[in-house]
Amino acid sequence: MREDAPLFADMAEGPPGGRAWWLKTDDGVRIRAGLWPAPDARGTVLLFPGRTEYIEKYGRAADDFARRGLATLCVDWRGQGLADRLMDDPMTGHVNLFSDYQRDVAALLDLAHDLDLPRPWHLLGHSMGGGIALRAAMAGLDVVSCVFSGPMWGIQIADPLRPLAWSLAWGSRQLGVGHHYAPGTDGRTYVLYEPFETNKLTRDREMYDYMIGHLRAHPELALGGPSLHWLHEALVETRELSVLPSPDLPCLTLMGSEEDIVDTTRIEERMADWPGGRLEVVPGARHEVLMEDAATRARLFDMIAEFCHAAGGTADGTPTHA
Repeated sequence: MREDAPLFADMAEGPPGGRAWWLKTDDGVRIRAGLWPAPDARGTVLLFPGRTEYIEKYGRAADDFARRGLATLCVDWRGQGLADRLMDDPMTGHVNLFSDYQRDVAALLDLAHDLDLPRPWHLLGHSMGGGIALRAAMAGLDVVSCVFSGPMWGIQIADPLRPLAWSLAWGSRQLGVGHHYAPGTDGRTYVLYEPFETNKLTRDREMYDYMIGHLRAHPELALGGPSLHWLHEALVETRELSVLPSPDLPCLTLMGSEEDIVDTTRIEERMADWPGGRLEVVPGARHEVLMEDAATRARLFDMIAEFCHAAGGTADGTPTHA
């Protein structure tokens, strides 16, 4: 049975009628799902956020989608947002197994079916959510298309430091210190300490202030750096994904030309081999390509909506993709 959960609608600035629910995964973790409807929706976007993110951060994106005929269903992954935190230190980004995120996906899909959300369904994964989404799509997720934004198909680590990162992440498990923060990170939240001028997320000050305002108003949504254990799990997962074939789905991937968080080579290599896939490099954009200036956002949301509606097929939602 679903239980109502809080949704901070005013600060999210999503379309009218947003709601949120608590969901229980099959291993007993409580996560949160949020839905923003769209008038006369011609489909639904299943939006998979990145590490440290939360449902409300995508309120404006949901509004952009609603204006283009798409409802939005979003999730707080385990360990972040208002979902159950997994460590004694709630600011530590942590997961026991990267595959546990697929348990969250399953709970979200059960909700989508129970709510009978408008079809066809489309997948949108950002950053870490892009890695989770790729794995879910490979496993046959019930969607007709997939869109990725700065997907974490690899982590940006300088080549000379990559062996050290693997050694630290692996060794932390053997020594029982996997709960410690990964090197260079701590319990602080990025947007609350990194000046706008040097941030790696967006060129748009107003959008950066939007993110800051959320976490000042509701610090319970904030998250700090990842644990060493999370880093190990992420490195293993992205390595495994890199050798698997892409799913048989239409795909649009967006990547900023100034991307400096995820591994751009992994993105370029996969999209070069994805039959019918399209990579759109956004000039001047950083990691949060969907949270850049208004003109860039309008162009990209038009592009995504056009792609999704084309992949969805006829007006009644019958998919053209088999």
